Amino acid sequence: MPRGYLGGVEIHGTTILAVRKDGVTALAGDGQVTFGQTVLKRGAVKVRKLEVGEGVLVGFAGGVADAMALLERFEERLKEAKGNLLKGAVETAKLWRTDRVLRHLQAMIVAADRESMVLLSGSGEVITPEEPLLAVGSGGPYALAAAKALYRHTGLSAKEIATEALRIAAEVDLYTSGQVTVLTLGEA
Repeated sequence: MPRGYLGGVEIHGTTILAVRKDGVTALAGDGQVTFGQTVLKRGAVKVRKLEVGEGVLVGFAGGVADAMALLERFEERLKEAKGNLLKGAVETAKLWRTDRVLRHLQAMIVAADRESMVLLSGSGEVITPEEPLLAVGSGGPYALAAAKALYRHTGLSAKEIATEALRIAAEVDLYTSGQVTVLTLGEA
């Protein structure tokens, strides 16, 4: 989980969760930012829709400036790949691992379209999940566990699973707020 430091104090924040079910992709983020033991902001929006191809949802965890720099590179590579999510992610990871400045960025990105989802990790890896569920950030493990249970054992929609899983994560993780922003693709 990428975390930043400011004046020697660790900054935590953000849980991002992607869910794809029944032709709908949902990407949710809570956007909480804390400084030490203090909540600085509960509703920072760290999920976006990129107008590339049929649309790509992205969410980021880690340092905001680092994530924005990485997101900008990812969007450029995605456009070059004509909206091919995996190809854009791989090209971004190549750049991330070889560029001196990018190599030191402390951020992670979850990107999802109507058919696939990927995690661009803090070390420049591209990871695709076995199930159509992917989470990062402070409460990522909790949100992912909740999403897996809801996905496997309920009839909830992708958007409902993403929302509820983040709310459950907020009950367990100090650094996840209950304020959820959800974006979707393929909604009827």
